[in-house]
Amino acid sequence: MRLRSIATAAAVLALAAPLSSCGFDYATERDYTPAGGANNREGVIDVLSAVVVSASDGSGTFVASLANNDADEEQTFTGVAGQDDTVAPADFEPIAVAAGGLVNLADPPADIILTGDFGAGDFVPLAFDFGNGERVTLNVPVVSDETGYWKGMDAS
Repeated sequence: MRLRSIATAAAVLALAAPLSSCGFDYATERDYTPAGGANNREGVIDVLSAVVVSASDGSGTFVASLANNDADEEQTFTGVAGQDDTVAPADFEPIAVAAGGLVNLADPPADIILTGDFGAGDFVPLAFDFGNGERVTLNVPVVSDETGYWKGMDAS
């Protein structure tokens, strides 16, 4: 009887771990970066913590971090534009992102100015272009320039 109890306990312990796990394709298996901005990890360049910092309705400064997942080749961020008529595209010099590197558009400030029909609290659909021909899209939150992390970052 004692041997049978030990065998049963061992079987229960052996099955407990695989039967109590979350399974496959659950939220615990996906990337999650808690941030105030939006993230896109679909391309060679990750667009991370993207926001439009706005001090007044109708204009703002695009801020994000760009991470190059290509460890061998430098990539370039060449453009940002609205996906609809609510945001006018910003003109800026292409920004190089070193192989395997990261560029924070807030430090030093890249001053990528957007104009359009938006204000703090809105989301704007933006498209991001890169020198390798990729284009990724993202709904980006518009945050206030008055408080918190983004205070004073609006250059518009």
